[in-house]
Amino acid sequence: MRWKKTLSVIGAHAEGEVGNVVVGGIVDVPGETMWDKKQYMEQNLDLIRRVLLLEPRGAPYHAVNYLLPSKHPKADIGFVIAEVGKYPPMSGSNAVCVATVVLETGILPMQEPITEFTMESPAGLIEVKCLCNDGKVTQVEFRNVPSFLMYADKTAEVESIGAIKLDIAYGGIIFAITDATSLGFKVSPDEAHDMVLLGQKIRTACNEQFVSVHPENPQINGVSDVVFAGPLERYGHRVVAKNGTMCNLGRLDRSPCGTGSAARLAVMKAKGQIKVDEIFESVSITGTKFICRIVDTCQIGNVKGIIPSIAGQAWITGFMQYGIDPSDPFQHGHKLNDVWME
Repeated sequence: MRWKKTLSVIGAHAEGEVGNVVVGGIVDVPGETMWDKKQYMEQNLDLIRRVLLLEPRGAPYHAVNYLLPSKHPKADIGFVIAEVGKYPPMSGSNAVCVATVVLETGILPMQEPITEFTMESPAGLIEVKCLCNDGKVTQVEFRNVPSFLMYADKTAEVESIGAIKLDIAYGGIIFAITDATSLGFKVSPDEAHDMVLLGQKIRTACNEQFVSVHPENPQINGVSDVVFAGPLERYGHRVVAKNGTMCNLGRLDRSPCGTGSAARLAVMKAKGQIKVDEIFESVSITGTKFICRIVDTCQIGNVKGIIPSIAGQAWITGFMQYGIDPSDPFQHGHKLNDVWME
């Protein structure tokens, strides 16, 4: 056996969503910030994403995180996220996976019962508070990047469907958020295929009919994912609702989607549906949960926003050594459109 490249990967998932972590094989990449490093990897090292996320090693529902040193004086570690169709600025489920892996494997020291540290994502600094017991991370709570409503109560004309009412909001990436019930969805597992087919049409319509640009970083633009939002149920100071999130390549997030939950929180706050420090229990199509709340309000350019907190748990699933054999005809990965929808 002769490999021309070896990558050490720790398998992990957060509330059902795969977010593997590369811990060996990439020492560092150029860039002053994680945003710079994200762009460098996207433009110069995309082969690594293909190797890890396409077949025969990956699958449409896989994501991977590259652990990288951060130059930010407040950050203990940095990470760049790669998904099968994009390099998102931020991902909640991936952040939970990274925090769990670095503590449970000793990359950063664990202190029980609480370990606090700061990670730099391409979208900015993420403050993390982890509950730890007997060497296990039992919960990761992180302060997400500022999130905000971009468009409220807009109508999009969607192919073969007609007019659909929706909001557009940022929670780390840009989301279209639409009412699941009005579209005939209960956000149940048997509806997953129909939801992704419609979600792709909604995303296309939004990007044709609305200009969605982050006020402080114009390189973050365009609706990426679509949230099918279930009805809100209030129990005192706690609000519960399902979220079915269609991700970039046309598949559903297995977790409640941390950035999607943050975007929905921003919409809820703008519409007076939730207050600061009230709990939003965001439930995924698989039944897993993120516990979310607004910890503060903020200003992003001339837009009012929120600082969301998201809490969930991740589990390590395996330790893998991936290699590239120069004689392998699929050494750089491949995909077929039977499962890789574009």
